[in-house]
Amino acid sequence: MTVTSSRRAEWLVDVLVAEFGESMAVDPTAFRRKFRKMAASPFAFYRGSASVFYADLVGDFSDDRFLDRLTSRVWIHGDLHAENFGTYMNGSGQLVFNVNDFDEAYVGPFSWDLKRFAASVALIAYGKALSDSAITGLVTRFATAYLTELRAIAAGGDDAIGSIRLDNADGVLRRVLQRARLSTRVDLLATQTTIDQYERRFSLGDGVYEIDATVRAAVIEAFEGYLGTLPPASTTAPPVSAHIKDVVLRKGVGIGSAGLPSYNLLLEGHTQALENDVVIYMKRAQVPAVARHVADEGVRGYFRHQGHRTAESQRALQAHADPWLGFTELDGHGQLVAEVSPYAADLDWADVNEPEELAGVIGDLGRAVARMHSVADDESSHDLVDFSTEEAIVAAVDADEGGFVAHLVEFAHAYGAQARDDHQIFVDLFRNGRLPGV
Repeated sequence: MTVTSSRRAEWLVDVLVAEFGESMAVDPTAFRRKFRKMAASPFAFYRGSASVFYADLVGDFSDDRFLDRLTSRVWIHGDLHAENFGTYMNGSGQLVFNVNDFDEAYVGPFSWDLKRFAASVALIAYGKALSDSAITGLVTRFATAYLTELRAIAAGGDDAIGSIRLDNADGVLRRVLQRARLSTRVDLLATQTTIDQYERRFSLGDGVYEIDATVRAAVIEAFEGYLGTLPPASTTAPPVSAHIKDVVLRKGVGIGSAGLPSYNLLLEGHTQALENDVVIYMKRAQVPAVARHVADEGVRGYFRHQGHRTAESQRALQAHADPWLGFTELDGHGQLVAEVSPYAADLDWADVNEPEELAGVIGDLGRAVARMHSVADDESSHDLVDFSTEEAIVAAVDADEGGFVAHLVEFAHAYGAQARDDHQIFVDLFRNGRLPGV
């Protein structure tokens, strides 16, 4: 290992321990699983290391001449990589393909979202053996689609904010939506529950565990607090009784949730027919990686706790969000609560390989990101960002659009290479026992 890579290795250890050290001490087994998943590929490492990305953005990769007082204070997704897109059933009953997973959402520089996505495109394309010029074309397609959509929204107002749906999607994204449409609540319930004495209960095993009466009582109390956080438009969505049939503990949920306790609750549906039962989750929310690098007390003080931050951020960034979305507290920790959706289907990048097809999908995702950034501004129900996001970004970029696109392209190449190097360093650290605590 060279002197440079040795110093980078020490720095990576410091960043990862600062981010995960406390949680690793609580559940080292969960983090061994997380780190094994991160070791699988450069993209998997990148997905699980947002803390490294943001530490770099305020360090060696800090150049960003397109930020000003307004564009540095925008609702952002916080972990906008290429795999955080998929389908959901919105509050209006429409299947939508959009950005998902808002656990890292916060208020910060708009370009940080774009840079995280652009670098992820570079990693995916490199993994498909595409040339540097092809990667340049893909990132350019994303950036120009984003800006074109943003200008259209700035000119047409919030009424111009569209969405990717069955009636307007084509190609790969239409196939994802069609796959989601084939899903049913019965199928979801069949994978997670069983019928015992004419009543539905959760199945145990594979990371699903029974809880004792004390924990159950605490979860139910937290659930009752959650019901009061649902917005007025959601009052008819939950069943009238909100009757809880069963509660279980889940562990090992997702690469980003290692070591965090999560509970699934089985609720009576809108009728006594067993196929209408609803599964919701209650999971502990964490401090987002980006928040450690945004020194704005007005933002930090806006949220009661991390569960409140996550739910409010998702409502801000996602038009017609899940009607079950809310928050609560359990054991002194903020919790995010939402439905385990039967209609969730993710974009599988293994199915998208040729540059032309990749370009079409990435252009659609650029438009989706522009819509996400535009939803959460002065015309939304959230007052933390009290100006027109799309107008502020357009104003900051319009003076040098070519320079802005080139800036994203350059970053994507540079940080893609950095992430590939970091992945190899991380694997060497992990396999040789140099990551303390695991």
